[in-house]
This record gives sequence, C-alpha cells and structure tokens, in this order.
Amino acid sequence: MRLSGITPSGHAQLGNHLGAIQRWVSDGGPDDLYFVSDLHAMTTTHNPGRLRARTSEMLAVLLASGIPAERVFVQSDLARELGALTWILECTCSYGEAARMIQFKEKGSGQPGVRLSLLTYPVLMAADILLPGADEVPVGEDQNQHVELARALARRFNSTYGEVFTVPRAVLPPTGARVRDLADPERKMSKSARDAAGVVFVLDEPDLIRRKVRRAVTDGSTGVAYAPEERPGVANLLEILAGCRGGRPADLAGEFTSYGALKEAVADAVIETLRPIRERTVELLADPGELAQVRAEGAARAVERGEHRLSSAMRLIGAGAQHPGALTNAITHA
Repeated sequence: MRLSGITPSGHAQLGNHLGAIQRWVSDGGPDDLYFVSDLHAMTTTHNPGRLRARTSEMLAVLLASGIPAERVFVQSDLARELGALTWILECTCSYGEAARMIQFKEKGSGQPGVRLSLLTYPVLMAADILLPGADEVPVGEDQNQHVELARALARRFNSTYGEVFTVPRAVLPPTGARVRDLADPERKMSKSARDAAGVVFVLDEPDLIRRKVRRAVTDGSTGVAYAPEERPGVANLLEILAGCRGGRPADLAGEFTSYGALKEAVADAVIETLRPIRERTVELLADPGELAQVRAEGAARAVERGEHRLSSAMRLIGAGAQHPGALTNAITHA
C-alpha cells in the first residue's frame, strides 16, 4: 500500500497536478491512500481560517481530479490517533535524529522563536506513515530523509517492544512533468510562492491562465528548441505542454516556429486540462455538506485501518487498558 500526502500551504497549482495528482489518479492502486496534511502546515505562523479553507479546497481538488473518495482523508481528522502515536514515536526517537533533519537544520536551528513543531514534525510524518501500515511512500529526494526516520523508528520499536509496524520504504515516483515558475524558470512552481505572477493555480480562470502563460519568460534566441540547461523558460513551456497533451517535449518543439504560437498552444492545453477540475472543485466547495461527509467517511476508514496498530503499540509499551472494557471494569469494582 502506498501513502501520499499534500500540504495545504497554499492553493493547488499546475505543478501539483501534473507532477503528482495526475499520476495518483492514473496509477493509484485500490489500497493506496492520499491525504491532506494540514497539521504539517502549522510548523510556522499560520492563519487558522485560511488553513481551514485551503484544506477544504485541497480535498475538493483531489476529488475533482478523479481520486476516489474512499482513498482520501484529512490528516487532522485523525488528530487523536496520530497524536498518541506521535508521542509513542517521540519516546522512541532521539533528539539527535530529529535535529539532523534537513528542514530543521535549514529553517529552524538557532533561529529565535522557532516552533518546536519544526523539530518534531518528521516524527508526526512517521506516524502518518506507520499508522495505516504503508509499505511504500513515494517521495522526492528532499523527503527521503523523513522516510528513513520512519524506517528507523519502526525497526527500533519492533525490536524493543514487539512486531507492530510495517517498515516502509521510500520509492521514487515515476518521472512527472517538471513544472517551473513561468516568471522565473530557475525555480519550481510553488503553491506557497510569494509572487504568484508565474504560478498557474488550479482554480485560476481561463483568461488569467492565458495572461500568465503569455507573459512567461523565454529567451532572446530564435526558433523553438528543447534545451533545458541553455533555455529553461522555453523548456518549461514544452514540458507543461507535454504534461497536458502527452508526448516528448523535444518532439513537440518541432511543431512551433515562434514563441507566440507555443505560448498559445500551452495556454489552450492548460486551460482544457484544468477546466473540468476547476468546475468540479467549485461545485464541491459550494456544497459543504458533501465535502463534510467525504471527510467523515474518509476519517472513519483511515482510523479503522490503523487503530489495531495503535492499540497494539499502546499495549506493548505498557500504556492504556490491557483489553477493551478493562478500565470500565476496574472503575466499577473499585
């Protein structure tokens, strides 16, 4: 079973769709799970109302993209289970292991006012993975270290207390579209970018998408050619087109004699790719009851898949009631 998550640190954008969500829809297995990792968006200062809205939006985008409702859930809807397991894993993890995580070293170590959660959230991520029993976690190189921590904690718990957790492994996802910022192709398109001029969001209106694509940075060369190192802006447009239409970027380059024609083709392809997703997302967000039902059912299924592992872990570490009803019986006979 594979587990994949997406953090609502901003609005879903084209890179999320072409690089991950589109692949989840086409390649996902019946036992795979996908979740909105809203708790991970709290490691720095955040706006509660904005986080709630973006979480609902991200969930709606996953559903609108074609991921079956029975495979999705929202992380915070399992807060009790994940909180308990995170504490168990924190009692299994050393400070040195947590402090070595690259995100903490780059963003938090030695910084005044840094939140403790920036240090401990990799342990929460381990709980995300271990609770449902995921054996494969598709991640990029920047997250591989976190999966290695989950592996280490699973092995340590199993060898110390008893076999409970599946030891997961990181898997490199199939190569997806490498979507770069249209205004600055040296950086990848990001949902949390401060300047949205080069970011195409899933919910952008068609006219706005076309304006952003038309303003995309290219270069001073003549002719359209796929040369990622020398001409990253043009290569980015060709990769976006390939992600939407299919085909190889180098082959698609031969279809165009000008940047203007390429940009119009890219804009058309992106608009048509995102149109049904945007329309269905808007419908879902307009019906909070349907979205709430999906969340509730998704949480129930996710809890059911993981509660026996949490109960076993609690029992083996000597915490909680030894068996259902033990606490009630003890109180009754006190």
